[in-house]
Amino acid sequence: MEPPVTIDAGPVVLKRWEPQWAQQGADAVRESLPELQPYLPWATDDYSAEHMGSFIQMSVDNWAKGEQFNYALLDRSDALAGGIGLMTRMGPGTLEIGYWMRTSCAGRGWMTAAVRALADVAVTLPGIDRLTIRHHRANLASAAVAIKAGFAVGPGGDENDVIRERRA
Repeated sequence: MEPPVTIDAGPVVLKRWEPQWAQQGADAVRESLPELQPYLPWATDDYSAEHMGSFIQMSVDNWAKGEQFNYALLDRSDALAGGIGLMTRMGPGTLEIGYWMRTSCAGRGWMTAAVRALADVAVTLPGIDRLTIRHHRANLASAAVAIKAGFAVGPGGDENDVIRERRA
């Protein structure tokens, strides 16, 4: 199972992470810390190009293992707008979609377009019959993206997290 390295999502393009985007990625994360920190433990005040470089290398390694498929989210001028990926951690037949958006790019519908495009690709992969998105109950922006992209509340979750799903 391997998704394409580039996915056209209309206003944005998903591209497999490349090492040369480490500084641009770190800048995007630091710009977006107020929105990311409440929900993503890796979004720290000292987030640097080295942190992003490590993430990119982990992404390359996990792609090769077939465990995660992480993409940079780029606008049509190739500026980094966020990140999105597919993870296999929920078991056979299921892929989880995770995402984050650069603050200056939020509110344009780009992440919804990216989630829809990635979901459409993911359900064509062999053996995949369920897609999920897990988000914190208080993260209304992530919830809105999931709902607009056609994900309904599914089984699981807890007092902090909601799991939304889409069947293939």
